[in-house]
Amino acid sequence: MLEKLEGVYTRYQEIEQQLNDPEVIADMKRFVKFNKDYKELQPVVRAYLAYKNVVDNLKSARELLAKEKDEEFRTLAKEEIVLLQEEKERMEEEIRLLLLPSDPQDSKNAIVEIRAGTGGDEASIFAGDLFRMITKFVENQGWKYELVSMTEGTAGGFKEVVFDVIGEEAYGILKYESGVHRVQRVPKTETQGRIHTSAASVAVLPEADEFDVEILPSDIRKDTFCSSGPGGQSVNTTYSAIRLTHIPTGIVVSCQDEKSQLKNFDKAMKVLRSRIFELEYQKYLDQIASKRKTMVSTGDRSAKIRTYNYPQGRVTDHRIGYTMYNLQAVINGDIGELIEKLQVAENAERLKEATGTE
Repeated sequence: MLEKLEGVYTRYQEIEQQLNDPEVIADMKRFVKFNKDYKELQPVVRAYLAYKNVVDNLKSARELLAKEKDEEFRTLAKEEIVLLQEEKERMEEEIRLLLLPSDPQDSKNAIVEIRAGTGGDEASIFAGDLFRMITKFVENQGWKYELVSMTEGTAGGFKEVVFDVIGEEAYGILKYESGVHRVQRVPKTETQGRIHTSAASVAVLPEADEFDVEILPSDIRKDTFCSSGPGGQSVNTTYSAIRLTHIPTGIVVSCQDEKSQLKNFDKAMKVLRSRIFELEYQKYLDQIASKRKTMVSTGDRSAKIRTYNYPQGRVTDHRIGYTMYNLQAVINGDIGELIEKLQVAENAERLKEATGTE
């Protein structure tokens, strides 16, 4: 393990030198790439330096025990060796996880798309609940979010809502929310008191930057229109809303949240870039899916991932078979525990992959 860590540390030092090279600084694409790699290696380097310190102390304690004749000192040395050995083993477990290749997109901002599924008005109301749940979680993380577009439901909530999430590791954490969310409850519109099942889908994409995807201006058709609210009525009379069509892929993106056409264009381009990038990224996710049984973050949007059962106050995540009985807290954005459990399950799968064990 030390050999592997020393190799990482050498690479870290090389990147550090590159970041101070005037030629690299002048080449923005290379500078951004090196800076990203440098940040990704920092946790491993910190762990390596701490681990190396423990290994050196353990070696010194063993040498002392071999030479020392005084029984009191020998006892102290033995106790220290036991403690250092335990610390070394604990650190090795952490380092094994750090050395696993992570999803290269985890550190990026995220684009979240929530769409009402089966269930009519109740599905739109539930999509609104999911929007509130995720945005509350985002705020609790100290991140920010910006609306890109939304189509409100006739009885509340959203038929569709798209928003950016800006924060460190936003995609790496929120990707676990991708999939079909199902709700079981008595809708407000239900007069007989019967429990209905409705669904909404959540898609979380890594936000692609200009270095990830090159889009030719000639490949885009731009249309402008007036922003509209619920029921289709015009919100403003200026043509500030933007619709972009990427001709080679047929991907269409609209943005009407901002009053400025230029701001709407920038937001729409961000989403368009991410959707195009996702076509290639999906191949990577499919490759993971073929290896990983938990299907934790494979981006399979047709998979039913979670059920929110209101009569029982129960939330069940079907990917890991985990149930919690604090539904109201979860709906109010307290999804950290669920995400942690999913991360643990995925890390266990990744370790199996790395070691070839079943």
